[in-house]
Amino acid sequence: MADTPIIALVGNPNCGKTTLFNALTGLRQKTGNFPGVTVDRKAGLTRLDKNTDATVVDLPGTYSLYPKSLDEQVVLDVLANPSSNDYPDVVVVVADASNLKRNLLLFSQVADLGFHTILALNMVDVAEAHGLTLDPELLSSRLGVPVVLINAKSAEGLDNLKFTIKGELLEHAERPKPTMQFESVSKDFLEEVKEKFGVNNSYLAMLMAGQAEKLRFLTTENRSQLQAINQRHSFQHTDFQAKETVDRYALLGKIADAAVRKKDGELKETFTTRLDKILLHPVWGYAVFFGILFLIFQSIFSLAEYPMDWIDTGMASLNEWVKSVLPDSMLTSLLTDGLLAGIGGVVVFIPQIAFLFVFISLLEESGYMARVMVLMDKLMRSVGLNGRSVVPLISSVACAVPAIMGTRTIQSWKDRLITIMVTPLMSCSARLPIFTIMIGLVVPDRTILGVFNLQGFALMALYLLGFVSALLSAWVMKKILKVKERSFFIMEMPVFQLPRLDHVALSVYNAVKAFVLEAGKVIVAISIVLWVLASYGPGDSFEKAEEKVRTENPTLPEQELNNAVSAAQLEASYAGRFGHWIEPVIRPLGYDWKIGIALLTSFAAREVFVGTMSTIYSLGGDDDTNTVKDKMRTEINPETGEPRFTPAVAFSLLIFYVFAMMCISTLATTYRETKSWFYPAVQFAYMTGIAYVAAWLTYQALK
Repeated sequence: MADTPIIALVGNPNCGKTTLFNALTGLRQKTGNFPGVTVDRKAGLTRLDKNTDATVVDLPGTYSLYPKSLDEQVVLDVLANPSSNDYPDVVVVVADASNLKRNLLLFSQVADLGFHTILALNMVDVAEAHGLTLDPELLSSRLGVPVVLINAKSAEGLDNLKFTIKGELLEHAERPKPTMQFESVSKDFLEEVKEKFGVNNSYLAMLMAGQAEKLRFLTTENRSQLQAINQRHSFQHTDFQAKETVDRYALLGKIADAAVRKKDGELKETFTTRLDKILLHPVWGYAVFFGILFLIFQSIFSLAEYPMDWIDTGMASLNEWVKSVLPDSMLTSLLTDGLLAGIGGVVVFIPQIAFLFVFISLLEESGYMARVMVLMDKLMRSVGLNGRSVVPLISSVACAVPAIMGTRTIQSWKDRLITIMVTPLMSCSARLPIFTIMIGLVVPDRTILGVFNLQGFALMALYLLGFVSALLSAWVMKKILKVKERSFFIMEMPVFQLPRLDHVALSVYNAVKAFVLEAGKVIVAISIVLWVLASYGPGDSFEKAEEKVRTENPTLPEQELNNAVSAAQLEASYAGRFGHWIEPVIRPLGYDWKIGIALLTSFAAREVFVGTMSTIYSLGGDDDTNTVKDKMRTEINPETGEPRFTPAVAFSLLIFYVFAMMCISTLATTYRETKSWFYPAVQFAYMTGIAYVAAWLTYQALK
């Protein structure tokens, strides 16, 4: 046993395993990937007693050791490979006490691998609410392992669980006896596999023989050897798997029936069951869902308005203060007009990002998000998409990168590919700053029907537009790829529960931190480059620009003259010349060269658009306006003498960013998941093409 023992948490999806992991590790966890794959690995330390720490590894949820997806494959890879760095000293199988019979299948498979195994019965309160009583002593004696009652959410039973884990780590602790005897399997076959690969566990030998193609630690030669042994002994792993599953359920069903009794003879209808009749109703379910969406987007505008104003004003004051205390120099200009302007244009959106993730976390923690996925599954199947695509699409409202990684649960390669290709069409949180600032410029902050905000309506419409376009694109790709097979989405409904505020707070903190730090790095780098490009020009272009302005406007007041000189020098700079160079391409969309610069810089990350606009207008705009929104609102189109951001231009930009693939991280993730640059290239081309055409149609219709 290693100095720090490893405790693996295993269980069915939605059994409360991750909640237990958070409770054991106190949210002190390290995230990464399992070796060789990009499946998330979460590990953290827990203190079993004052002298013993243990590493807790949260393995992906699975229903059995016969994997159907990459996530489930990781569980088998870890438990079947003693050389794995995550190979556990003790396995805690977390089971939903209200649905024990089905949860016992995975438990019995893990126990038959010979691990020190503990069965942790979670959600006992839910089982009691269903009118069930549990007999843990009887269950323990029949299964031959310790059984511990816990409530992962309230941390009840955790001390007992730690005490039991400590007991299993003692050298004299007994390992469980096999729950199944595989008499139909040839002993010669088992002995040959065990001898050839140096294993002493019969069930592990059978898993290696039957699942060789899914065990990544086996070499090609190992797989060939196992195939030869299978043929020699006529071992049919699919027949074995089917018989094993039936036999296990027959045995475990009797044990579960003996250990779980109904109080009143009949199951009670719980609060969750009654609520699900509404939330999963084919009409009321959608009505409630869209009602919740509506309230979320209304709140993002109304609740976040005050902290946003404080941050915006604070950044403007800071900028002015720095200018007042530092000497007038190029370094001061870099600091104020470059860095502070760019950063200020992004941090102002922290309240909206935080509110968005508060609502997402509350929906996830309460169990409602699982209902949304089931509800949306019906809609997905109507366009021929795999029901498992619901999870990545819903997740991409936060960020497309983990959402694309979440497609690994989809078995069909074509279905998975289509989901990867359309997921970025869902509006992620990085689009939120662009949406809100453009909506704020052209949509009146008006209350309708007494309580609803018109800007909130516009924001919700943009999110729905992204969702509908994702479904339509999936339908078209389905036809192109000629996908005919059907698959089904199976999901266990978690019970409704009050969200844990510390989990919500951690989720919001991580989201805001990622937004500020990851976007901040790019923004700082781009702001510096942009400031240099906008502050210098070829030869004596700056002097000529100033001379021309002063000659043509001899009567202008000094302040207006200085602003005109700044604008002319920006236009003569390297950035201005580059903007003019691409202007013919974007002019049909209603954009000028300044917007063009922001479009190009935002290819790194969408949120950079706002920071770039803030920097550009700080260098060449009116000094009397400080906030990024004011700078954009006061920008004048020199050709028309009217505001630059008319409704036609603003809505054209909004529509462009609904469809545009402008995120290098997402493209890199698509490459990593598809192992080919062809698919990111297609993704970029088709999304940019749709964005350009849609933005052009919008501008032409509204101008």
